[in-house]
Amino acid sequence: MKKVVYVTGCLGFIGYHVTRACLDKGWYVRGIDKCTYASNVNLLSELYKYENFVFDQIDINDIERFYECDYIINTAAETHVDNSIVSSDEFLRSNINGVHHILNLIKKSHKIIPTLIHFSTDEVYGDIVDGSHYETDLLKPSNPYSATKAAADMLILAWARTHNVPYVIVRPTNNYGIGQYIEKFIPRAIKFLTLDKKIQLHENGTPKRTWLHASDTAAAIIKIIESNVQNEIFNISGNYEDKNINVATKILHLMGIENFDRHLDLTITRPGQDVRYSVNDDKLKKLGWSAKANFDDELVKIVEYYKNNFIW
Repeated sequence: MKKVVYVTGCLGFIGYHVTRACLDKGWYVRGIDKCTYASNVNLLSELYKYENFVFDQIDINDIERFYECDYIINTAAETHVDNSIVSSDEFLRSNINGVHHILNLIKKSHKIIPTLIHFSTDEVYGDIVDGSHYETDLLKPSNPYSATKAAADMLILAWARTHNVPYVIVRPTNNYGIGQYIEKFIPRAIKFLTLDKKIQLHENGTPKRTWLHASDTAAAIIKIIESNVQNEIFNISGNYEDKNINVATKILHLMGIENFDRHLDLTITRPGQDVRYSVNDDKLKKLGWSAKANFDDELVKIVEYYKNNFIW
C-alpha cells in the first residue's frame, strides 16, 4: 500500500536521504524545508524528477496544517554542537518549539492521525565510557544541542500519553556520506586539507564516535514504517567505532598526506565534550534491519568525490 508522507528538513543531509528512500518506494512525499544555511537547495532539481514529490519552503513553526497523511518524518533541526554553545536560541526555537508545534497540529487531526517519526540523537544519553546505552536509559545530555533534542523527546512522550499522538523516536549515531554540510567533521577535515589547513580535533582527538551511513539511516526508517510499529523508541547504530584522530589519519592517508603531525591541530577544546557515544540497537535489528555500508569503503568514495568537487 502506498503511503503519504511528510519529510521536514528534506533538503538537509539526513532528510534528503530519507526523502529519496520514500520516493523510491513509490510513496507520495511532501517535503518541507526552511532553507537555512545548512539546506542544500540544489537537491530540489533531483527531487522534482519524481512525480510523487511536492515541496513547501516554510519553517516548521509556521506550518498551518498537515494534509491527510500517514507519517510525518521530522528531520528538521539545528544540529551543530559548537553553534549551540555560542548561542542556543535558534536551537530552542527549532528543536523544541518546532516539535511542540508539530505535535499540536497532529493533535488537531480528525479523520487520519499521522504517526510522527522524530529524529532524536544518540547524544541525548550523554557519554558512556564502556558498554552502550539502551532505549530505556536515563537521558543525560551534555550540551545545549543535545538538551534541546532530549526536551523534544520528552514532549513527544507526554503528547502521546495525554493526547494519544502516535510516535516513533529514533536515536541515530554520527551520520556520514557524500553531500554532508561542511560544518560536520569529515567534510570539514577534507576541506581544510584541500586548503592546506590543519584538521581541528577536540581533546587531542581522543573522543570516540560510531559512524552510520545516511543510506543505512534511511533504510532504518523504511523498515520501521513497513513494520507498522508505533509508540516505540529505536536506537540506530553504525557499524564502525573509532577515535576521531584515527578517522582524521585515515582521511590524511586517502588525501596522500603522510606528514600527519603537521596537519593536525590538537589544541582545540570544547566545553562539555563527550568522550564516547554508543547505543545498542538490538531492538531495531529484531525488525530485520542492519547497517550495510562499510566505513572504510565509503570514506574512499567521499574523499575521491571531494578531490573533484570543492566544498564551498
